[in-house]
Amino acid sequence: MAEPSDASTPLVEIDNLSVDFGEGDRAVHAVRGVSFDIGRGETVALVGESGSGKSVTALSLLQLLPYPRASHPTGTIRFDGQDVVGGSDDTMRDIRGGRVGIIFQEPMTSLNPLHTIEKQIGEIMEVHKKLDRDTARERIVELLKQVGLAEAERRLQAYPHQLSGGQRQRVMIAMSLANDPELLIADEPTTALDVTIQAQILKLLRELQQERGMSMLLITHDLGIVRKVADRVCVMTQGEIVEQGATKEIFENPQHPYTRKLLEAEPKGHPVVAADDAPVVMKTEDMKVWFPIKRGLLRRVIGYVKAVDGVSVEVREGHTVGVVGESGSGKTTLALGLLRLERSEGPVLYMGRDIQGLDWKQTRPLRAEMQIVFQDPYGALSPRMSVGQIVGEGLLIHQPKMGEEERDRVIARALTEVGLDPGTRDRYPHEFSGGQRQRIAIARAMVLKPRFVVLDEPTSALDMSVQAQIVDLLRDLQDAHKLAYLFISHDLKVVRALADEVIVMRAGRVVEQGRADAIFDAPKEAYTRALIAAAFDIEAVEPDAVST
Repeated sequence: MAEPSDASTPLVEIDNLSVDFGEGDRAVHAVRGVSFDIGRGETVALVGESGSGKSVTALSLLQLLPYPRASHPTGTIRFDGQDVVGGSDDTMRDIRGGRVGIIFQEPMTSLNPLHTIEKQIGEIMEVHKKLDRDTARERIVELLKQVGLAEAERRLQAYPHQLSGGQRQRVMIAMSLANDPELLIADEPTTALDVTIQAQILKLLRELQQERGMSMLLITHDLGIVRKVADRVCVMTQGEIVEQGATKEIFENPQHPYTRKLLEAEPKGHPVVAADDAPVVMKTEDMKVWFPIKRGLLRRVIGYVKAVDGVSVEVREGHTVGVVGESGSGKTTLALGLLRLERSEGPVLYMGRDIQGLDWKQTRPLRAEMQIVFQDPYGALSPRMSVGQIVGEGLLIHQPKMGEEERDRVIARALTEVGLDPGTRDRYPHEFSGGQRQRIAIARAMVLKPRFVVLDEPTSALDMSVQAQIVDLLRDLQDAHKLAYLFISHDLKVVRALADEVIVMRAGRVVEQGRADAIFDAPKEAYTRALIAAAFDIEAVEPDAVST
């Protein structure tokens, strides 16, 4: 084993690293000639859009790529003076989870659903530190408390599905810190989290880094996070680092066009403001969606989960109402109640007609006019259907008399309207990027010429530049067709660019409601201030206003 380097040398040195998948003419050059280092106690951010090579570079450091399909035609990776490319199993076992910890993007898929939290964290310490069960349990409780997980002792026997997204991410952080690593790799650690939880997780990571003197490699496409956390930035695109330097320098004086494109990618513009006399498309008053809690042999109702508890909303033609709040606040349940996809109490008026009491057969003709675009386009689009079949499915149901040629023309026109080449309609969803798949999902909704559209987190899984494109597209479609939008999101920057009215929800109830400019410029409630602070200024979060 190589002798550790002195404190003046970088902990990680990557020089001219290349990564190929496959061989010969069919090889994909995922990473090309990448060079950078990470100092001791330093945070370096690897920034770029999906497919730029960020995660592949990080996984190369731990030698976790699928060999032999992946190879390193050139380059070296030295960790504390030791070359890890082609390192032995013993060497890599010592480094992985021991000297280097990693936090993955989606904790639900990274944690074993069949094992308790205690077993999953304890397993790491058993492999690297050979701790007995009692000592390991004490250490696990200490770690869970350190990462801010409430009621740590009680959580030991919990399974991942019994925790919220923020709680699962805290467990992942505890696992990555279990063996006091010298380097922490954080791969998009906050992408799937609410803004307030994002702020708490980032603050936690900074505090833990300062306490432990760790180095950190932060992989992200969110430049707002980078600005507040990283010491240095490396900007990647198409497998290459096109610019690197001190964070302040990169943000204030970017040199490369791609860096400037990323910095300018935040959703911009102003919402389309509905006319004062615009007709009301969708309205509800005092809506309630309560789910019964049943216990005992006879399954008696002992209480209710009040997912939506007395919410009123009115959406007019050409109007966007933004619904914001943390996970579990009732945003999506409210939308499903309006669409009559979830049972609810209270009137639901569509174009002045109360549709609450209509049965399935009576409601079906209205389905074409009330559409929804989901958060994850990959999960929402059938992998067995071509794009043309996906977009045209609604036409087959709602306009069965339409001829095949005319239907094909309508599908082509819908794809063109959302910025896609109609010539690609025979391809399948996996052949498209995330942003293109979301455009397909939007085309599927718009092809039926709806009047009311629910947009359920339609940009949260997308890169910043793609988010901005989708927001511009939605605004253009609304302006062209006078659409009424209910826009659900935890990203307040996107909401500010699209919504002219905002509803802030928490635990099923409305905390604050009003014009978007009034809510953003002068929020009245502490919870609203906490959400806005988390989205626009991480340091300003009011800890008492949000739960951990």
